Amino acid sequence: MGKIKSSEELMEYISNMNSANSVLQFSIPGKGKFTLVLQEEDDLTIKSEAEENSELQRMLKESQEQYENGQGMSTKEIIKSLSKKDFM
Repeated sequence: MGKIKSSEELMEYISNMNSANSVLQFSIPGKGKFTLVLQEEDDLTIKSEAEENSELQRMLKESQEQYENGQGMSTKEIIKSLSKKDFM
């Protein structure tokens, strides 16, 4: 566990993190001990996922068409339509 003495030093450690070096344990004097875990971002977008999955692409197109035709429901409308028996 290393002691971090400046924000620049912490940023240097963070910038060197990757999937093979994803956990950093350090302490900051006067603050305490920390464990930092890198969780890599998923670079896939909805568009790229739909391009790879024809079923997802079909569902998104169908949903968009229904929305444009006024067949959609807002979250508030969905909640109002539910009752206790829907959860039993």
